[in-house]
Amino acid sequence: MVVVGGGPAGATAATDLARAGRDVLLLDRAGRIKPCGGAIPPRLVRDFAIPEGILCAKISGARMIAPSDKRVDMPIDDGYVAMVDREVFDEWLRARATAVGATRRAATFETISRDPDGTARVHFRTAREEGGQSVSVRARAVIGADGANSAVAREAVPQRGPIPFVFAYHEIVEAPEAGAADYVADRCDVFYQGKLSPDFYAWVFPHGKSASIGVGSMQKGFGLKEAVAELRATTKLDGVRTIRKEGAPIPLHPAKKWDNGRDVLLAGDAAGVVAPASGEGIYYAMVGGRLAAEAVETYLETGRSKALAGARKSFMKAHGRVFLILGIMQRFWYGSDKRRERFVSICRDADVQRLTWQAYMNKELVRRDPMAHVRIFFKDLAHLFGLVRP
Repeated sequence: MVVVGGGPAGATAATDLARAGRDVLLLDRAGRIKPCGGAIPPRLVRDFAIPEGILCAKISGARMIAPSDKRVDMPIDDGYVAMVDREVFDEWLRARATAVGATRRAATFETISRDPDGTARVHFRTAREEGGQSVSVRARAVIGADGANSAVAREAVPQRGPIPFVFAYHEIVEAPEAGAADYVADRCDVFYQGKLSPDFYAWVFPHGKSASIGVGSMQKGFGLKEAVAELRATTKLDGVRTIRKEGAPIPLHPAKKWDNGRDVLLAGDAAGVVAPASGEGIYYAMVGGRLAAEAVETYLETGRSKALAGARKSFMKAHGRVFLILGIMQRFWYGSDKRRERFVSICRDADVQRLTWQAYMNKELVRRDPMAHVRIFFKDLAHLFGLVRP
């Protein structure tokens, strides 16, 4: 098996396949770190056996900042949101894959050809430290987990279709000393302000000894770096040392097709599994990687290439409704500062806070307490029609 891409999706797929006794080659382009706030829910920690030492912080709440600069605190009453530094977290996932038997190489995917018997041959170029040579291997199956601009998808799954992107940029900085900035070490700050993002949001997320300051937007040409500079100045984080800077497109809609109907399957950002509105991707990437491994395993055991389509089917059954709701929410509430103001105002509501955290922590829609949903529905209508002050 060849897995292209060593992020959370690819590393998870490689780990699960290696544990199943498969011969796995994990190709990862060294030195690339995706811009990411780094938040992961407790369910991810449980489901994927993430050790405590990998977590760089535990968040006890979030603060939502409206265009008017009104602030709404959303405390987590029971539990926490874990934070990870992607540089450390992704490397740990790749190391776990090799520890259970996967072979890892620093390399860049080039193309897929076919041997006379129809078997896929994966061509890649090794990194300079590995000789910088063009190499090829035969593969019974290929998992493309190589990001939003997946070369594997372009090569083998053109039916993937277009995916809407948010362009994200963040700067990892040293955490300030207590009281030196508008910053709390166990609180995530989310800025819903058009000046910082015309159609998404900006953030300041603690990472223990460091912090992620970032912004996303679907609007081409919007000054992401300028927005981050303004956010750093506003929060008094412009005086702390910058550790590194990263930018990348982030997909916000699952692709229509994840496999080629033969022996190639997509996972993670390549499959478009980042949640709209929130931009959360680590959990969904790892779920997608696990489902990809399961689908490939079924394909290998049965010889039925249709099994590969099971990865998308299973994912959408579990999470498709959440993605649909979040997509609608992003298109409506992020459309103007007037709507953002009302959106942040809604976040004051105790029912909204409780159901939001329950859904986030457990990664499923909360069906208990139907009256809470009814109350939220009518409160939303009141805000929509301007019957309450934001």
